Amino acid sequence: MRALLALEDGSIFAGQAFGSPEPCGGEVVFNTAMTGYQEVLSDPSYFGQIVVFTTAHVGNYGIHAGESESLGPAAIGAVTREVCASPRHPDSLESLPSWIARHGRFGLTGVDTRKLTLHLRTKGNLRGWMTTSADAQDAVERARALPPMREIPAVPSVSTSEAYVWTSRGRAPFDPASHRTPRRPRVVVFDYGVKFNILRELEQRGCEVVVVPANAGPELVDALEPDGVLLSNGPGDPESLGEAVPVVRRMLERYPTLAICLGHQLVGMALGCRIVKLPFGHHGANHPVKNLETEQVAITSQNHNYAIASDALPAGVEITHLNLNDGTVQGLRHRQYRLWSLQFHPEASPGPHDAREVFDRFVTTVGGRSASSA
Repeated sequence: MRALLALEDGSIFAGQAFGSPEPCGGEVVFNTAMTGYQEVLSDPSYFGQIVVFTTAHVGNYGIHAGESESLGPAAIGAVTREVCASPRHPDSLESLPSWIARHGRFGLTGVDTRKLTLHLRTKGNLRGWMTTSADAQDAVERARALPPMREIPAVPSVSTSEAYVWTSRGRAPFDPASHRTPRRPRVVVFDYGVKFNILRELEQRGCEVVVVPANAGPELVDALEPDGVLLSNGPGDPESLGEAVPVVRRMLERYPTLAICLGHQLVGMALGCRIVKLPFGHHGANHPVKNLETEQVAITSQNHNYAIASDALPAGVEITHLNLNDGTVQGLRHRQYRLWSLQFHPEASPGPHDAREVFDRFVTTVGGRSASSA
């Protein structure tokens, strides 16, 4: 079935539909990862977005159990040069087209994704409308009528509504009256759109992982008596979450804190840093980041449209990591707090595992064990 992607600037990219043909629209971003399409599309940070894959062949190894980063696709659409409808892998449960169709997501294949990526690289992220209609002008007008991401309640749409415990078998109901397990440090995770692999990394290091809603107050967290707090990744504009800043500041004052992606940006806001919007963001599994303390470079997984400005940092705030592609801030610390604040994703998924040691350092601080001793 013929279909098209219309951008708000009037550009049209034609192809064939796969998945669910129900028209949809959102911000269009490109992802440079060579593999990991299942993890990418299920990452809650892609809520409200259409993902363009720069790698030419997508879907080759199908969909696998235990490799999604949420309960289903979070991105509203996928654009590919070529999609594989008949994967041949012993662990494949179904094809990518079947998976996104089952979850009501729109796919577009046969697109000149190199041309589309270069267009977004030049123009910046644009709103787009995907449809099987042949009326291109109507599709452009629909793209222009979409609200910008900053006006979409993204985090409330992906955050849990009830606290739960993460175990090796997945989510389990949380009983506030239950007693904590002896000798297991408790980490409370603020769910702004948390990726499951963040929870897996903590659980594999012996932590009791309690996930709470994004709007959880400090009273709830204090009642849980955590040994540490994690502020998760998530979608949207961090400045739309101004009500979270006082809570984040309270967490920094009381607990060892690991912040990732959106959580890192909220930490920056709590410390008085300025937030900037990037032209086309960082989306991929191949971004080089330099640790300014060790001089080591890690290849990292990233997914964000906003960053912390490097100018006029408040007193006590120090930059720990820099993106070697464009010099943007990738990590912060504060001399007063036990803080690990990172713009990139140390849990990867997809991506290399160069940065996983940050979980070892955090968990050791809160009283757990590193992966090497697990």
